Amino acid sequence: MKEHPQLTFIGAGNMARAILGGLIANGYPANRLAATAPAEQELKEAADAFGIPTSTDNQTFMADCDALILCVKPQVMQAVCEGLADAVQQRRPLIVSIAAGVSCEQIEAWLGGDLPVVRCMPNTPAQVHLGASGLYANPRVSEAQREIADNLFSAVGIVAWTSKQEDIHTVTALSGSGPAYCFMFMEAMEEAAASLGLNPASARTLAIQTMRGAAELATRSEESPAQLKKRVMSPGGTTEQAIKSFEEQDMKAMVKTAIRKAWGRSYELSGERAPE
Repeated sequence: MKEHPQLTFIGAGNMARAILGGLIANGYPANRLAATAPAEQELKEAADAFGIPTSTDNQTFMADCDALILCVKPQVMQAVCEGLADAVQQRRPLIVSIAAGVSCEQIEAWLGGDLPVVRCMPNTPAQVHLGASGLYANPRVSEAQREIADNLFSAVGIVAWTSKQEDIHTVTALSGSGPAYCFMFMEAMEEAAASLGLNPASARTLAIQTMRGAAELATRSEESPAQLKKRVMSPGGTTEQAIKSFEEQDMKAMVKTAIRKAWGRSYELSGERAPE
């Protein structure tokens, strides 16, 4: 594998710029990166921030492209792919897609078939290089190409590979949508503290740092979340009372139901039927 494969991004929105920023921060040469998009303002922001070549024509950087990263909305994916099919079939680069609900098989078909495709579900914390990305590779992806995809998303967080494409639906419901669950819990903590008289600004600062610290503690610990939870609780103490309240309202069941609904919706958006 080349030390720095030529990477071409189709689309220069928030996620594309997050990945580009992570790559540049990790020492990836700007001249081995390129981006195209219809919006000139997005391209200007990418060029100014990272010093990479850009174009409004998706064909511009195809001649020496080693990996094509599709960062476009699902509803325009077919048109974008069909417009690139001839160039892709000539070059046959690795195809990487971050579009939700679009399968490897669909992307392959739109691009002319028989191509290595990696499907990824990143999440918004990738914008601060703390993302969690689930990846699936079709059988035509080589080990060297798998490494390219792994390096791409490792630049903005952690990577978890799945052996089955359908697992991407679960990744979508867990980590893809997950930041919103965390923000909702954070919002509830803030509002509860403010309702008890704490200054709203202090409530927000403390809620954010508490969640950030708990996540970091879980990252560094070999103990399970259940064990870490018990370490915060003292018999008859304040934490025990709060946990008992969550248990009485069956918080775990609520979370399971919510994630299952997100999982089911992911199947719906891809035109598939969720398993019973």
